[in-house]
Amino acid sequence: MARKTIILGSGCAGSTAAIYAARANLEPLVMEGHEPGGQLSLTTMVENFPGFPEGVIGPELVENMKKQAQRFGAEYVMERAVSVDFKKRPFVVRTDDNVYETESLIIASGASARMLGLESEKKLLGHGVSTCATCDGYFFRGQDVVVIGGGDTAMEDALFLTKHASSVTIIHRRDELRASRIMGERAKSNPKIRFIWDTVITEVMDVEKGAVEAVRLKNVKSGEESVLETSGVFVAIGHKPNTEIFDGVLEQNESGYLLIERGSRTQIEGVFAAGDVHDHVYRQAITAAGAGCKAAIDCERWLQAQGIE
Repeated sequence: MARKTIILGSGCAGSTAAIYAARANLEPLVMEGHEPGGQLSLTTMVENFPGFPEGVIGPELVENMKKQAQRFGAEYVMERAVSVDFKKRPFVVRTDDNVYETESLIIASGASARMLGLESEKKLLGHGVSTCATCDGYFFRGQDVVVIGGGDTAMEDALFLTKHASSVTIIHRRDELRASRIMGERAKSNPKIRFIWDTVITEVMDVEKGAVEAVRLKNVKSGEESVLETSGVFVAIGHKPNTEIFDGVLEQNESGYLLIERGSRTQIEGVFAAGDVHDHVYRQAITAAGAGCKAAIDCERWLQAQGIE
């Protein structure tokens, strides 16, 4: 028997959609995906989510959302969708282990931050290494930090961080920015920001101490190595939306983010999208949660119009 709705993803967008869908008696099945809990599961303290004056640990916040959805009847499975067939109704969703049918689909599979690929970076993620300046900048008040990247996102992050940090060093592997001219000029004219060109980070230190104390640098032209002391490393080399299985099926922008219309609707009737899978502007927990709410309400109303309740 086909499900009324399946939700792909278990971050803020997915679990909020699950709460609303479950309360509407849609009995949603939530596939947790390859990053259960989404980006918040990789963070430590979250201080900008409303309702938590003392802050809340990221994994705790998403786990509580999951429990709230389960309380109303949502079912979570540790599976990820590997393909979806929209040519037939009900839709067919395949995972590595099972095949499901569903009348509707809410895509909340999020976007993964592009990383440098360093083992030390991975181990210190959430302990001085961050992919979200607006989320974590406050924790680096009066400290020296570095931003990695040369695009608009890196410039925006660096400018934001100057509100909190003593200094911001932008490390870029090229000798010129990819950012728009206006963003580049803003960064270059800010007295708190300096640039290190033609350089990559080869190691984030110090893993043994469990905190960022410095980065090891290498000039890509001369090969010269050096060490720069810093308290924080902000990786700003972009995000990759988890939309590969929808390539050629659902409309996307040039970066792979899903395009939506009329709230949360995709171009296929009965298919909705929420959170970072389509939002490449805000990328905040609270906006993802709001998008999950919208998707669930849109989905419920669509199912109702189809006579499915």
